Amino acid sequence: MKYVASLRYGVIFKKAFGDVEVFTQFVKDFTGVQLEIDKVETEKSFDPPIGNVDSRFDLYAQDLKNRVIVDIQHQHFADHYHRFLHYHCAALLEQVKGAKNYQPALRVFTIVVLTSGNKYNSTISTIHFDPVDFVTHKPLGEIEHQVLYLTPKHLNSDIPEPYHEWLQAITDSLDEQVEESDYHNPVVLKVFDLIQRDGLTPKDRARLKDEYSLEEVKQEREAQILAQGITQGITQGITQGITQGERKMQFSLAQKLLQQGQLDLVSIADLTGLTIEELHSL
Repeated sequence: MKYVASLRYGVIFKKAFGDVEVFTQFVKDFTGVQLEIDKVETEKSFDPPIGNVDSRFDLYAQDLKNRVIVDIQHQHFADHYHRFLHYHCAALLEQVKGAKNYQPALRVFTIVVLTSGNKYNSTISTIHFDPVDFVTHKPLGEIEHQVLYLTPKHLNSDIPEPYHEWLQAITDSLDEQVEESDYHNPVVLKVFDLIQRDGLTPKDRARLKDEYSLEEVKQEREAQILAQGITQGITQGITQGITQGERKMQFSLAQKLLQQGQLDLVSIADLTGLTIEELHSL
């Protein structure tokens, strides 16, 4: 058993997957692309920003043929799929400004790791940009760009190797302990070495504490919003209940007075607060 820091946190994910060997093997196992790189950039952005939005990539690397983006996300937002499609397109469009035509020099691959879940229970979903023949359903082989959305939480036995072990490693780390004997990929084992709790630097720990604090503030704010909503709902329910009760009493009194036949409709309306039309309906 090894005690590790959770890969749900950006600082830990970047520490592990920012390693050149880990990044290269991870990308190769999921895309088949063999990168020739000597560094992985973190918090990469383009200057000037593409589309007037300062998109930042958690991990970024490129060689003479490929440009690869890897992003880690814990909470699933409503725009999850669109958000990272935008990032992917930004990495494409950035190349056009220096190109002779619209064909970018570098293939772009974006890999998104979501450590919570999605409503589809989908472990791996992909976007392939290559045109497909309408009749034969065969791709034309013209466009190789891809986006991969990975959700380790939904891992099942249908997911083959080498994907399975990577995804299992990510989800295993979330409770901050892993059983190394369950793994055989030496690069996955290297990930565990890189994120073991005893090996974190003071800077790692400081950044991790910042992420803990931000998450606590976010959870507290969400709890406050929920509590306010519940309080408002209860207040509205009580008010509505009182109003409905008062109306019921008004109609009940009006019916009794009408049955006695001692008062005219105008007098009954004054006593009960009901309109003449409402009295006629009784």
